Amino acid sequence: MAVNATTTNRSRCLKCGFTAPAGGDEWDHVVSPPLGRMTQCPECGSTNVMSGR
Repeated sequence: MAVNATTTNRSRCLKCGFTAPAGGDEWDHVVSPPLGRMTQCPECGSTNVMSGR
């Protein structure tokens, strides 16, 4: 199945439903030493985010 080049991959917070382009500046990030850099929802602070990449 071909992927449309104009389609933006979006990530979604599984807690509150916030969506934004994957890897975009809209997302916050936190660093957890055992896990590394994690994407964080700017709306609710959750790190339970499904990546669109």
